[in-house]
Amino acid sequence: MVHSFIIEPAAYIAFDSEAEQIDKCKAWGLLSGKASKTKTFAYKGNGMNLTCSIIGYVDKMTAVIEFDTKQRHCIHPSYLKEMQAANYGQKLAAATEGLEEPESAEAEHAQTEMVEPQIAEPQSVKLEAPQEAAPPVEEAKLEAEEPTAEEPAKAKAKKTPKPQLPEEKVRMTATVKEFTMVPNHFSDTEDEVVIYEAVSIEQPETEIGTAWSSHSATLKKLELEAGDTIRFEGKIVAKKLTKHPVPYKINNPAKIEVEKA
Repeated sequence: MVHSFIIEPAAYIAFDSEAEQIDKCKAWGLLSGKASKTKTFAYKGNGMNLTCSIIGYVDKMTAVIEFDTKQRHCIHPSYLKEMQAANYGQKLAAATEGLEEPESAEAEHAQTEMVEPQIAEPQSVKLEAPQEAAPPVEEAKLEAEEPTAEEPAKAKAKKTPKPQLPEEKVRMTATVKEFTMVPNHFSDTEDEVVIYEAVSIEQPETEIGTAWSSHSATLKKLELEAGDTIRFEGKIVAKKLTKHPVPYKINNPAKIEVEKA
């Protein structure tokens, strides 16, 4: 059976040995620190439950898995890790049923608007060294405003004004910077979030800088990677990310368009 959802890697690095495979899986959190043997994993995306093996990687954010059909598929390691939970399908169904209700403090990461995303066709993966991202616009402004020898006092008095955040949904653009885990204060678990850079509102044109959002079921379907740029509709509010210097939060991103890095 040929699976239609497959994202075939154009090129990837195969494991030289089982030891290398085990070390990589431990780094991704797919095997425990005491594991001495590799194993197969369950792929539960697209309403399926398939057995797969990790055979290599494209980069540190992209694992390559192989199904019994010998088809190979690119996937984010954190996404594959979540699929190993016994109640993965139940959690996804519960998140889908509660989408029409407003977000609560306990479960806002699971309640997002399930609007059919407009996904750009995946680009061929190139094995090249990642380029250093350009500094956010706000940082560039601060560097340009460094005090001169003649006007130190005047320069120190200058502060970058905070952007005016709209109350309604707006069209925005953002670039995925990284994925991370933060503590959930209502349980003993951690929640996965996405941190963005170069965030801006299209109308009226407003530069935001950095922001974050929950790694919701909608976003996980897109299999985003660091460097991907997305355009979407959503609300943005002033809410700092726990243990990170990220001051704004994006709520309920919808009508998402993806431009792969």
